[in-house]
Amino acid sequence: MLVSVIIPLFNKGPYIARCLVSVASQTFNDFEVIVVDDGSTDTGAAQAKSFPDDRVRVISQTNRGPGHARNRGVDAARGELIAFLDADDEWLPSYLSESVRLLTSNPEAATVSSGYLEMPSGLSTESMWRDRGISSGIHRLGSRTDPMLAVHMLAYMSPCTTVVRIDAFRKYGGFYEKNRCLYGEDAFLWLKVLLNEPVLFNLRPEVIIRRDASELSSNLTAPRPVEPFLSEPDEIERSCPEELKLLMRKVLAIRAYKTACVMGLWGDRQCATDLRRRFSSPMMPSLPYFWASLVCASPFGATIGNVLHRFR
Repeated sequence: MLVSVIIPLFNKGPYIARCLVSVASQTFNDFEVIVVDDGSTDTGAAQAKSFPDDRVRVISQTNRGPGHARNRGVDAARGELIAFLDADDEWLPSYLSESVRLLTSNPEAATVSSGYLEMPSGLSTESMWRDRGISSGIHRLGSRTDPMLAVHMLAYMSPCTTVVRIDAFRKYGGFYEKNRCLYGEDAFLWLKVLLNEPVLFNLRPEVIIRRDASELSSNLTAPRPVEPFLSEPDEIERSCPEELKLLMRKVLAIRAYKTACVMGLWGDRQCATDLRRRFSSPMMPSLPYFWASLVCASPFGATIGNVLHRFR
């Protein structure tokens, strides 16, 4: 068994069969599928249990969030490589074969992340990521890496597009799972991997991300929670090599300033101010979002946000 496919499932009955069909249609066949039913109240778990492929098994648990569900699946995995797929998304048929080929050809890489098509538009995001500095091939962060490029690299890595070696997954502690975390639980892991290991990027689309079917990745009518790597940055810092700590702090600051902008525009001035205070230092004014977050954390932030929300 080379690959274990982990699918967290929570009330995705309308989509789980489509998701499983995309896995069963892979041109690479040496895999198992572990569906972790995270306390669903619809028919999704029953559909997964009746799916006509003996490589699929279902584990059930009370609702504890996607991070815990994925970690539970990895605990039960028998593969050397772990692939994740959300129950409302799909893989193109070559996703696993290409991911395995790349990791086999590059044994030093801990992960490989592939490109994707966004639905319902059906458009490839390849040009967008190229414009942000992402390129296909093997990459490793260094002390001279542009911190904004590192931010984009982190954003490129998502569970549905990333295959990870199980040893690396376990080494860096898996996904964040406290308090039924629903946002940023994956980036908490991927940032630690990025800071310590070479990673592979493949810009060719191999995944279909269904924004129209996902409550967690679509635009919200309220701000998302603060990312775990901002609420608990000490664990990130402990895992970071000494020579990359300045880069790490800049990456966290950029993400903190961006989140402060969002919070300020939604009227949470205190949260925006706290984020700016926690991640600021004399070197930070040159970073992206610094000045914007200053405005958004002021009394004007909520006023600007109210105007912007009217035109959404």
